[in-house]
Parts: sequence; structure tokens; C-alpha cells
Amino acid sequence: QVQLAESGGGSVQAGASLRLSCAVSGYFDVSYCMAWFRQGQGKVREGVVTIDGDGRTDYADSVKGRFTISQDNAKNTLYLQMNSLNAGDTAMYYCAAVKWSPGAYCLARLPEDSYPYWGQGTQVTVST
Repeated sequence: QVQLAESGGGSVQAGASLRLSCAVSGYFDVSYCMAWFRQGQGKVREGVVTIDGDGRTDYADSVKGRFTISQDNAKNTLYLQMNSLNAGDTAMYYCAAVKWSPGAYCLARLPEDSYPYWGQGTQVTVST
């Protein structure tokens, strides 16, 4: 069992930066594909970026060059650095996890039902 808890959301002006954190606790004897999803009001939940057990990343086109995923294994924390934010980035942001083994997919386009473990979300609001 894995528990996830996001933090770091807030309200910012367009062009600003935010860093989201996802504290991970639970069972670490296996590797995980970790993901950040977001869901705007009235929109479907979409994958933003993933990182697999070997550290490979995959970004949605909408955030490439602006968002960066990273992890601190010593702190059991996943991060999402978001730069050059715009109104289209306004959403509830979630981290998610699924067990992963070499050769398995860990892609931003994987649907949300691929992930059994979810945090409660943190709201990001970008105003113009």
C-alpha cells in the first residue's frame, strides 16, 4: 500500500512559478511509475508527466519546456516544478502511483484508471 499527499498549490499570477510536492509513504520494496495529473473545472483528468523507476520522464506536450518532474528518494518526495504558468494550467493537481517493472509503460498519456494510488490533490489557480 502506498499513501500520497500533495502540497504546494496556491494562487499566482500568469508567468509565475510554483513547486508542488508529493510525500510518498508505504511499501518501497518495488519500483513505481509516478505521475502528476491535473483536472480543470469541467474537464477530464489529464496526465501531465510521469517518471519511472529508472528515472525516465515523459511530458504532455502542453507542459514540455515549462514543467519539470523530479524526486528526492532520501525524502520520499516527488516534485513538480512549474514555470511560466498560464491560465490554462489552473486545475487541481494530483500525484499518482502504480507498481512498475523494467519494460513496462510509464507514459503521461496513460489513463487515470492505470493508477491505483492517488493523493487528495492540491489546487493551482493562475490569474491573468
